[in-house]
Amino acid sequence: MKNDREFMFRIILRAPVAGVRFALPKGSGANHTLVQIQQAEGDDLVFDLSAKIKTGKDGQPDFAGPFVQGPVAERFIYINIGTSAGQLDSPWSRRLKVPLRGITWEMVNLLIENSGRILETVVPGTAKDGTPTCATVKPFDGWRVTN
Repeated sequence: MKNDREFMFRIILRAPVAGVRFALPKGSGANHTLVQIQQAEGDDLVFDLSAKIKTGKDGQPDFAGPFVQGPVAERFIYINIGTSAGQLDSPWSRRLKVPLRGITWEMVNLLIENSGRILETVVPGTAKDGTPTCATVKPFDGWRVTN
């Protein structure tokens, strides 16, 4: 792609731990703000954001924008959890990394051809031990183009 194109992304956090707050950090390091702050109450949580997709030095899709974190070829989006999401009385201070890997030019072309489509992924909100999922999503089922 010659120019950066901005596209919509949706992260669905499946069955997050009730009573826990989740949020997207916009920006990085100390220069971030929390947006889309949501308290889990038994339903899935949905986070919508935009990011630019451009051609990386290796010819593969690369990503940029205020929600995108990490080095080239390892980009991801954080979801902050508990105290990291501003819930000061939470026993958890965690972040969940949602990788941006697996997004192909074929998927990007579908987005270009159909402006109403978005890239979507579903990630678990609760770990096997019953606490909020944290660290890099595993297993990660990847992204798909959807309406």
